[in-house]
Amino acid sequence: MPGKPAPIKKSPAKKAAEKAPEPAPQPEPAPVEAPPAEAAPVVTAPAPEVEAAPAAPAEDTPAAEGSAPAAATAAEDGAAAPVADAPAADAPADAAPAEAAAVEEPPKAPTPPPPAVPTSAPLDISVDDVNDSSLTIKWNAPQTIGDSGLDGYTIEYCKNGTKDWVVAQEELTPANSYCIKNLTAGDLLHVRVVAVNPGGRSEPGTLAEPVPIREIGERPKIRIPRALRTRIVKQVGEQINLVIPFLGKPKPAVSWLKDGQPVDTKRVSIRNSDKDSIMFVRTAERADSGVYEITVKVDSFEDKATITLQIVERPGNPASVKLVDTWGFNAALEWTPPKDNGNTEITGYTVQKADRKTGEWFSVLEHYHRLTATVSDLIMGNSYIFRVFAENQVGISEMSTVTKEVATIQKTGIVYMPPEYPEHDFSEAPKFTTPLNDRAATVGYTTKLLCSVRGSPKPKIEWLKNRPRMPRERPQSPASWRSNRLFFQELRKINKQTPKPPKCLRR
Repeated sequence: MPGKPAPIKKSPAKKAAEKAPEPAPQPEPAPVEAPPAEAAPVVTAPAPEVEAAPAAPAEDTPAAEGSAPAAATAAEDGAAAPVADAPAADAPADAAPAEAAAVEEPPKAPTPPPPAVPTSAPLDISVDDVNDSSLTIKWNAPQTIGDSGLDGYTIEYCKNGTKDWVVAQEELTPANSYCIKNLTAGDLLHVRVVAVNPGGRSEPGTLAEPVPIREIGERPKIRIPRALRTRIVKQVGEQINLVIPFLGKPKPAVSWLKDGQPVDTKRVSIRNSDKDSIMFVRTAERADSGVYEITVKVDSFEDKATITLQIVERPGNPASVKLVDTWGFNAALEWTPPKDNGNTEITGYTVQKADRKTGEWFSVLEHYHRLTATVSDLIMGNSYIFRVFAENQVGISEMSTVTKEVATIQKTGIVYMPPEYPEHDFSEAPKFTTPLNDRAATVGYTTKLLCSVRGSPKPKIEWLKNRPRMPRERPQSPASWRSNRLFFQELRKINKQTPKPPKCLRR
């Protein structure tokens, strides 16, 4: 039977297996599992499991050493070697999960917070009040505080000429003002403010000038007139005379600035008294425009006010004027604003036209706000040029800009076409309106025969006597007349030879 020869061939292998137990090839895994046993204290939870895992291989170590010669004998037998290696290959596979469980990465330590940093220096240190025994100052918070926050402020002062700084309060103050009390009248003090947070003290913010400890009679106060609280507009060449009243005791110190710089005393005259300050400019120029600042100061107290002055004049002429198109009796213009607006806003434009034959200018548009315009009602056959003035609150510009192109209004061919009416047929057949009647006449007397005829065209009349046509020219013959379709025949000196009257025929 085919199943029996296999045990016969493997009999030497079985003997080798009895001499050498299955964990014979385990001497190498034993040292590999030793490091996890040392690292077990680092990981607190899985420590008992890590110690139990390498226990089994440790007990088998003597058996492995005793079976080493047996393993060599089994190696000589080629058939027995594969059978002995099969259990050895299974052992590392079983030990892999134990190693993975034993080797765990320790949790990362939390990131330490950044070190605390002091804030920046307090801003805008100024005097709020002073008398002969106390001084009140105020300030603004630092520009940069940081993540550490702000615990409060420390106020320090020292006398002028010394460097012995004295802390004014025992605890930090969270407010932005503080009153230093119990001071000596007549002292001249320097004051500074320091911001404090967990990072330490900030750079100090110091008063610009020392403060005299004394009673102030009246704080300085500027009283700007209502007319000067808005923008002051003056024209070039006018005088400027600004009177600024103020209060303060003792007499305040007055200073003027223009756009942040001291005023030019060559252009501007300043006169100060106990109650007011006068700024005078004899002839205003465009350069005098700007923001003027007056400062009234008594010791460490001061008051400021600003006045905006604007000097204006007429604007310049438009930069360019262009004739865009001409059609019919119209012309389209386009222009650009002036480069100089006279230091004020452009309020409109004035457009004028001129015939080249006469050269006389006539305004067609005034106070016009757009930059394009259409001039209409131009005369056919004439040529025109145009010019544009700019305008602001002072007036129109002294010069204008004239178009280089000429607008020619072409003559159009005009032919009178009378209306066509259908002709009426007035033709009418001849008709007697007054028939020819018989007349009785006396021999030797003249008589008349009358009749009237209507017809269109005009009928032709013939007179007949006894049917033959009557002669027109015959001595002593009857005469005939016609007038307005009334026809009559005159028979003169009728005799017996004319027994029958003539007949009137119409043709």
